[in-house]
Amino acid sequence: MSDAGADPAHRDLQRRTKVVLGAFVVVANVVGAAVVLALAGWVLPTRSLVTDVDGAVAANVALFAAYLAVAVVVGVVWGIAWNRVPRPPDEPATVARRLRHRRAARRVVLRVPTRLAVVQAVPWLLAVPLFAGTNAVYSLRLAVVVACVVALGGLATVAVAYRLSELALRREVARVLAHEPPSGYRLSGVGVRSVGGWVLGTGVPALGVALVAATSLLVPEQYTVRSLGLAVLVLALIALVVGFGLNALTAASIAGPVVAVRRALGRVEDGDLDVTVAVTDATELGLLQAGFNTMAGGLRERDRIRALFGRHVGEDVARAAMEGELELGGEVREIAVLFVDLVGSTRMALDRPPQEVVEVLNTFFAEVVDAVEAHHGWINKFEGDAALAVFGTPGELPDPAGCALAAARDLAARLDALDEIAAGIGVSAGPAVAGNIGDARRYEYTVIGDPVNEAARLTDLAKSVPGCVAASGAALARAHEQERARWQVVGLQQLRGRHEETEYSAPTERLVACEPCEPDATGPGVGTGQDLAAQA
Repeated sequence: MSDAGADPAHRDLQRRTKVVLGAFVVVANVVGAAVVLALAGWVLPTRSLVTDVDGAVAANVALFAAYLAVAVVVGVVWGIAWNRVPRPPDEPATVARRLRHRRAARRVVLRVPTRLAVVQAVPWLLAVPLFAGTNAVYSLRLAVVVACVVALGGLATVAVAYRLSELALRREVARVLAHEPPSGYRLSGVGVRSVGGWVLGTGVPALGVALVAATSLLVPEQYTVRSLGLAVLVLALIALVVGFGLNALTAASIAGPVVAVRRALGRVEDGDLDVTVAVTDATELGLLQAGFNTMAGGLRERDRIRALFGRHVGEDVARAAMEGELELGGEVREIAVLFVDLVGSTRMALDRPPQEVVEVLNTFFAEVVDAVEAHHGWINKFEGDAALAVFGTPGELPDPAGCALAAARDLAARLDALDEIAAGIGVSAGPAVAGNIGDARRYEYTVIGDPVNEAARLTDLAKSVPGCVAASGAALARAHEQERARWQVVGLQQLRGRHEETEYSAPTERLVACEPCEPDATGPGVGTGQDLAAQA
């Protein structure tokens, strides 16, 4: 049953767990025996109920020692045998048979504390009439008192055994609940555990004090001042020791799962979403642990979707989409546009295998993304062998034109360092409509306006000028003076599809740090989607 390759839910209780359970059975019976001896020897007036005190004491001590030894052995053997997980089905086994066995194993493990409590209760229940009959020979009243004392000892044994077995089985419970968390509350919930711990550990000794006091009032000759004080002292010690032990076990069984969830929440707060909590309880505490795992799984899925979404539409657009309600429509924004188009891509597609073409394109686009993001731009769209980047939307930039021009110089320097990759880079700036365009069922964030078209035309022009970078006069006019000083006017050119000549410029130097390109932390975010940038 300890096959390492088997489904963990199919395994029997581990040998270590069985040893711990056996030790706890012994501990529980010792506690019960101590309660019986304390009550019979110092609390209840048993000596005054019988004439042959020595004979009664000898008979009870001998019977109690022998019966306790037998009860412990029977409890350990019976408890382990009764709680054995059934053997898994032989291979090959159907899914239905495996499921039935998994649920059977789950039932066995979850019922171990209750079964052990029953196993401990049976010998003590049998001991009640046995000791009552033995003491009836000496005194009927003594038989009744001893029967009550044995019953209280059995109650203490059962309570301690149940609590200890719950602690010993946490790993086993986590194993069988790993595939199927608890679906509802079990009998021993938090409320029952708390009340039960108080009743058994504090309520019963307090009731004993009340009974002793009532007896001393109703039958004063049963107790002397010394015996009454001794009885109250013993009951108080039982309340302190047994009560503390039971309440400590109850607190541990409740606090353990809660502390585990709290620590896991701390890791989530620190950004670690790859955290799970072992479901070690079948009560509402187990539901809490399973609920945390469900929550963490949902956060991981949300984070994965957000990351995937951000890769498609850009992190700024994805963040704005998840933080606000999106609506169709747009607004006029002052933006800058950088358009980049690979040179010779058509010929490359004819001369090279597809895998090599894709590798070249990915290398090219990686440089584009790095340059644009370094200057706080947003990749609006990849279109074949071209890319469109926007500056100034969806978030505000204090100098979108300057950042776009700096990104163009940066990108040109990056592409110069690559072998066999060249591209035309065009930059323009001006007012454009930015917003969500489409239908309520399918829309995308886009910028529409003359800067987009002008940047695309300048890209064609840039392929034929030294440096392969061309910027419009509108972009230079809107840029920060420090960035504008790094460019010079080259001339005028009538771009395709336009009626008037366009002034264009080229950089006098390549990569230089772009001081003005700092995003505005208070700038608004807008919409989501990708740009509809059209190349007319």
